[in-house]
Amino acid sequence: MHIDLPDKVRKIIETMEAGGYEAYAVGGCIRDSILGRIPDDWDITTSASPQEVKRLFCRTIDTGIQHGTVTVMIGREGFEVTTYRIDGEYEDGRHPKEVTFTSSLIEDLKRRDFTINAMAYNEKEGLVDVFGGMEDIENRLIRCVGDPRERFGEDALRMMRAVRFSAQLGYAIEEKTKAAVKEMAGNLSCISAERIQSELVKLLISPHPDYLRVCYETGITRVILPEFDKCMETEQNNPHHCYTVGEHILHSLETIKADKVLRLAMLFHDIGKPETKFTDEEGIDHFHGHARAGEEIARRVMKRLRFDNATRDKAARLVWYHDYPIEASARSVRKAVNRIGEDIFPCLFDVKRADIGAQSGYRREEKTAALEEARKVYEKILENRQCVSLRTLAVTGRDLIDAGMEPGKEIGRTLEKLLQTVLENPEENAKEKLLEYVREMTS
Repeated sequence: MHIDLPDKVRKIIETMEAGGYEAYAVGGCIRDSILGRIPDDWDITTSASPQEVKRLFCRTIDTGIQHGTVTVMIGREGFEVTTYRIDGEYEDGRHPKEVTFTSSLIEDLKRRDFTINAMAYNEKEGLVDVFGGMEDIENRLIRCVGDPRERFGEDALRMMRAVRFSAQLGYAIEEKTKAAVKEMAGNLSCISAERIQSELVKLLISPHPDYLRVCYETGITRVILPEFDKCMETEQNNPHHCYTVGEHILHSLETIKADKVLRLAMLFHDIGKPETKFTDEEGIDHFHGHARAGEEIARRVMKRLRFDNATRDKAARLVWYHDYPIEASARSVRKAVNRIGEDIFPCLFDVKRADIGAQSGYRREEKTAALEEARKVYEKILENRQCVSLRTLAVTGRDLIDAGMEPGKEIGRTLEKLLQTVLENPEENAKEKLLEYVREMTS
């Protein structure tokens, strides 16, 4: 097995070997290289102590020296170089209480999470794979190094990482590893919201976002996203649907592009259905008001998981409007854009298309055709640069003041009236015409 190391990585390894130490590229960069992917970064492990690493290189940064990590700067690029180590007892489910440096590469590889991440390489020794990482790549398996209960006991987030790696690579989770997740999923309650969020997003934007199903099956979502569990357990006896709410969500995730906001919108778009479900006299289920309820739940969950404000707002608004009817008329579309917002309106077509695609076949062609007609109308509005918001209205508050209006709330109300006029009749969006309307209104 030959791996093309970047020149800077090779230079670091050769410098350390010339100093009498062992050094290898290790972990995810080796896994990605074997899979034909371009690694995001290159980590190096060595028998040299942090102080010895610092003596060998001109420019270093003490990024995690207490855990044996020094960043070596080559030009403007930094590479983490970590001393072989054995982790002590994990007291907080994430960090070892202490680390012991060791001269053994094998001991260092033992502490890593999964076999596919526990391989090392340098050009002198070739691939070091003592835990069967290559075999698991060939068999498309995610397997813990050693006892999975020990690995998950060291850092509970590794349970989410197992599902995330399986979703990114399309691999199955090995039976004993999966059984340990089921047994220990409750420990995720000790993990910070920020770390949970990071893994959840990586899973959602992976090629297999529907592997969130594994999180449900193993009890992970019961801890991190109980709102989703309710969806998995909510039937939809309705001609428009053929899945439970949760399975519908999973299918919709598969059919929308891998964008964080869009996939969050699909995750939450029907999250309000369990609490709005109503069964009529004929046994048909209805979910009136689920979009509004879903928006509130989405905002609450994303706040709990520490998403940034912009992501929360965009995703929640898409949830709120995912069922909003858009007629294929220019007037209707202009008003919809104004109400929903220019920033997210184009995304609504993707959301609606994914939603329809995850429903039953009932009237699917009709729904899809209507959506496509509305999209064409929207494109025409863009092409003709028609006004859909105050941003492109031909007059501003300053124009109204210059025309003699007193500053105050009346300015805003007047601009809104003018905008409604222009939404009805886009040809009226001319400065002189609108100022004439103002003169008529105030005379």
